[in-house]
Amino acid sequence: MPKKAHKRSSIVDSQFLESCELEPANKQPISFSMVIFGGTGDLAKRKLLPAIFNLFLKGSFKSFSIISLGRRDLTDTQYRKIIEDSLAADFKKADWVRFKKHLFYLQGDLKSSETYDKLCRTTSKFSKENKTDNIIYYLALQPSLAPVVIEKLSERHVCLETPNRKVVLEKPFGHDIKSARKLNQIILKAFSEEQVFRIDHYLGKETVQNILYFRFGNSIFEPLWNRNYIENIQITVAEDIGIESRGRFYEESGVIRDVVQNHIMQLIAMIAMESPVGFGSKFMHDERVKVLQAMRPLCAKDLKNNIVLGQYGEGKINKKKVKSYVSEPDVSPRSKVPTYFAGRFFIDNWRWANVPFYVRTGKRLFKRSTYIVVTFKTPPLKLLGRTCDRLKENNIIFSLQPNESISLGFNVKDPAFLNRVYPEHMVFDYEKVFQTTFLDAYERVLLDCIKGDQTIFARQDGIETMWSLVEPIMKQAENHRIKLPVYPAGSWGPEEANSIIEEGGHQWVNL
Repeated sequence: MPKKAHKRSSIVDSQFLESCELEPANKQPISFSMVIFGGTGDLAKRKLLPAIFNLFLKGSFKSFSIISLGRRDLTDTQYRKIIEDSLAADFKKADWVRFKKHLFYLQGDLKSSETYDKLCRTTSKFSKENKTDNIIYYLALQPSLAPVVIEKLSERHVCLETPNRKVVLEKPFGHDIKSARKLNQIILKAFSEEQVFRIDHYLGKETVQNILYFRFGNSIFEPLWNRNYIENIQITVAEDIGIESRGRFYEESGVIRDVVQNHIMQLIAMIAMESPVGFGSKFMHDERVKVLQAMRPLCAKDLKNNIVLGQYGEGKINKKKVKSYVSEPDVSPRSKVPTYFAGRFFIDNWRWANVPFYVRTGKRLFKRSTYIVVTFKTPPLKLLGRTCDRLKENNIIFSLQPNESISLGFNVKDPAFLNRVYPEHMVFDYEKVFQTTFLDAYERVLLDCIKGDQTIFARQDGIETMWSLVEPIMKQAENHRIKLPVYPAGSWGPEEANSIIEEGGHQWVNL
């Protein structure tokens, strides 16, 4: 008789046969009303309304109304024309005609009680028309105006305690840790923590979110993600543009408040965090905050060897001459506000002890490029005893912009030479692999906010921890105790930035 086939145990069967039946991303159209404070401002015109328009074209919305509030005396028709002219991408006229019917303008003074009485009547009207109590108050304003708006909303009990209301705040959240705490106290008078959405659009980028899947979904990488195998980590957030029309804002914030306190710190947290127990917002926030709390604070005596600031001067970008920062509109000709930051940080926990995290960011740099480079330690011995060989370190590069990709750098044999090592990269490109368009970062965070998902937003304890890390640096900079060299526009920043990385025996990776 033939032998019976061996029957695998139920445990083994479950390992091979059981699978998660994943559903496609929820594309059910949603209804909402949104109030944009600062609807005629640069942020609303450049980022916010184009993102909402694109989501509309993708069929994300069912019934909705956008009420933009501003100081200028405009009709709905005039405002709609301003927004139409600000949309950079090509679009069909018929699509714009359908969209603009949902766009309205309300003129008013942010400090006037009458403005908020009028606003409450307007939101109530549109909520009934859209058959939804999903109301979003979006503060696309300079940070100093946020407390004024929240206080006024609080006085009106946010229009009689609408149950499904939310407030969205743009970074920076406060001006320092003291003002961040005060702002939070004001916010919690009108909203619960679950209704507060502190936007950091970098967390909405597909590659940033994929860092966790790359690490924890691949057993070939996660065991190496620690001090035993990683030499250093570099984060570059480079922009070739200047401050454009945001002179007043930038004089108030500078590069530390504008990018370091939020974007940079969040990227460090994402690349260094432990595996969350689930993908709920609380679990993700908990792990990011743990990293921030473990970062080594920099006191005044540490700054000289770990921090470099700079301010862009005249130069050329794409062969065109550009002006210096102090020549920009609404900027003081004697301004000492930094537009460049380079720093070295350490995370004092078991996984990352003594691994340097190098970061740099700035305006008017060589090119627009944002990426994270994880560099691994070199092998302890030269290959085949050839002492003349210079082995290139293995690295993993997460590219966030202008293109989103992940690449792996490794060494191979050069076929043209006898036993010569040649560095090569394997590249995973999102658009080429998936052959689809992805949500822009602003589109993603807006959609999650409208749905009420806080996973990729910042939490208050994380905000306060990030402020505590950068506040000593800000104080020294504002007291002019840190040198502020001028670097030529179109360069990679001041030469002094090389010192903090060369001291550790490393070099900046310029892509």
